[in-house]
Amino acid sequence: MKLSFLEPLYARPGPYACAYVDTSRDIEDPETANDLRRRHVRDDLTAQGADTATVAAVAAVIGTDRAVSGRHGQAVFAAHGRLALVEELPDPPVHDLAEFTSLPDAMPLAVQHAPDIPYAAAVVHRVDLRGETGVEEELQVDMETGRWPISRVAPGTHSRRRIPVADWQRGVTQVVDELEELADRGGADVIVVCGEVWARGVLLHRLPRRLSERVVVAEGVAGEDGEGRALLEGELVELFRGRMAARDRAQAGTFMAHRARYSSAAEGLAATVAALQRSQARSLLVNEDAEFSMPVWTGPQPTHIALSPADLRSFGVSAVEEQPADAALIRAAVGTGAELVVVPPEEEPRLADGVGVLLRYSDTATTWVS
Repeated sequence: MKLSFLEPLYARPGPYACAYVDTSRDIEDPETANDLRRRHVRDDLTAQGADTATVAAVAAVIGTDRAVSGRHGQAVFAAHGRLALVEELPDPPVHDLAEFTSLPDAMPLAVQHAPDIPYAAAVVHRVDLRGETGVEEELQVDMETGRWPISRVAPGTHSRRRIPVADWQRGVTQVVDELEELADRGGADVIVVCGEVWARGVLLHRLPRRLSERVVVAEGVAGEDGEGRALLEGELVELFRGRMAARDRAQAGTFMAHRARYSSAAEGLAATVAALQRSQARSLLVNEDAEFSMPVWTGPQPTHIALSPADLRSFGVSAVEEQPADAALIRAAVGTGAELVVVPPEEEPRLADGVGVLLRYSDTATTWVS
């Protein structure tokens, strides 16, 4: 998974005010709940020494995601009175969190973007339009692209067509062309098709082989999707549960192949930190259920990361701070152009310390390169 969406966060220096907040709208009075959360975030940040302008910038945006229905959250980052990054969270945090810190912890946000599976979805169903158009029945086709799971709260391009049932055999060609364009534009790993059995069958029969090989049929009748939610969200939750994107799975496979061949694979916190110091990491691999209890030491630059202050000072870094490992690792990955591979609990590899790297190049400190 590419991490370019986090680059704006690190584009300006800290300190940062950070908030992970539950802004769900599936409760009786979401506005009152968000007002209370906003007040708590403001109080927590102020108590930690955040300046008034930065506190106000964070508080002002909390709960403004009214266009997104249902259960979800927000991640908000600001520095020096200006917002640095605001993202919707498919799953709200277990507990609201507000921190004023020199290094923002973007790992929880990055993990919620994983597995970042590109897909296209299509739903076809009958619509009775008597009295509206004079046509007794039409078939309505909704198509949408997305990257799962962030599309649950930030859907991609959406398209809709209506074609008389009697014209479906001819009109389906237009649907196929549009679906093909959407899938190609989004680089879809998977194409999910659902809806009326006969109409769906005609559509599937007309798809070119390069698309039909990626098709998954969702059985049953698609449910109503809430405002601001992904098309076929319920079906996609089941389909993608525990699944990795094709690119990430390939990288995990490469890592395991090298680990089987070499005894000193780049895994564990120490090896990972060493690779990030040298900008050697092509991808940072993290077990989804990893707990980073050990702190690391950081300096002003992304590659300023070490297991002790003495290590950093030996590189000539004078401004050294102790930081949570996950916050430092994700900054180093973004700053060195590495990708992130989040490995679900039921998938391999299981990594020492929950973390490892694929390498861009080798040197005297590494024995293999992926």
